Amino acid sequence: MSGYLPAGAIFESDAKLGLADFVSSSLMRGTQMRTFDAIYNELESVGASMGFDSGVHNTSFGGRALVEDLPLLLGLLAESLTTPTFPADEVEKLRAQLLTGLAIRAQDTMDLASMAFERMLFENHPYGRPSDGFIETIQSITRKDMQEFHRLHFGPKGMVVAIVGAIEPEKAVEEVGRVLGNWHVPGQAGKQELPPHKPVKKTVKHHNTIAGKSQSDLVIGMIGPRRRDPEFLSASLGNSVLGQFGMMGRIGDVVREKSGLAYYASSSLNSGTGPGSWEVNAGVNPKNLKKAISLIENELRRFVKSGVTKAELADSQANYIGRLPLSLESNGGVAGAILNIERYNLGLDYYQRYEGLVKNVTRADVLETARKYINPDRLVISTAGP
Repeated sequence: MSGYLPAGAIFESDAKLGLADFVSSSLMRGTQMRTFDAIYNELESVGASMGFDSGVHNTSFGGRALVEDLPLLLGLLAESLTTPTFPADEVEKLRAQLLTGLAIRAQDTMDLASMAFERMLFENHPYGRPSDGFIETIQSITRKDMQEFHRLHFGPKGMVVAIVGAIEPEKAVEEVGRVLGNWHVPGQAGKQELPPHKPVKKTVKHHNTIAGKSQSDLVIGMIGPRRRDPEFLSASLGNSVLGQFGMMGRIGDVVREKSGLAYYASSSLNSGTGPGSWEVNAGVNPKNLKKAISLIENELRRFVKSGVTKAELADSQANYIGRLPLSLESNGGVAGAILNIERYNLGLDYYQRYEGLVKNVTRADVLETARKYINPDRLVISTAGP
């Protein structure tokens, strides 16, 4: 079982950053019917599991159980979503855990480099804020804030549930209707629209100094396509060549394998509802930081100048097509695929069309997409270390 509902960090104020995450983490800490211990005892007694998470747009949930225990799983899901009580003692225990995590984050070079990168790339935009908040914002959140956030944003409007397993679809729908069909939330807040994003006009850099560290982490990148944009697949295949396929693609080859400058080096395309990031990440010896940045910038210039070779594209296409059946071998993989179809409105036949979509991407498509999104003179460069 997987799903989501529109109750993410996009609804938070700057003063209460981390509120959606705090709320989602508290949903199973106690309800009107069960205590924290009782909820987990119910799950463990049948070998089931369930949990919640949050992101910018949504609070997501997932769980697994034997088919005969699906009613129990869905019942606990409904209970956690509709009647959480946010017990004061459990909220304070969770607050202490969150604050400990934030203290650890403040000494993590990778986390700090990524946070500064997102802040610069998405300046004055919801995507530029950390969804887990800051120490001062987590300290300021009250039970009343959590109850109010739950009242306003948790409801059936916009909720999606995917169930995969040895159960007839009609029976699964019936079970969901039984536990959630009468859930009504008058005044549930509507979908929050993203504000327009302003791209950077020149390369911007930031270094976050953390004393005593033996490694520096860097993030270099720019805005990438949305998941629904027509050039998403050409960007994704191009990114595979740039910094994913094999030993982390060209980036891994030039920075790590040939030059020996990095502990790790790769690129990633992070596409979703709104504008995503197209970024290169690497961890290096601090004395090699400037040289690694230079090599990555040169590789990006080469990428937008000449694109990918015929063999590189063919290898990536074969990889994409070949791994699709593997991703659908598990119930969780199928549930995730269904949610992607729904979340991004890809069409129910998307995975039937997938092989053709991948094969139709040409070298010219990859080059055109690279030139549209990657400007080596307008990069965001974030580093953290000594």
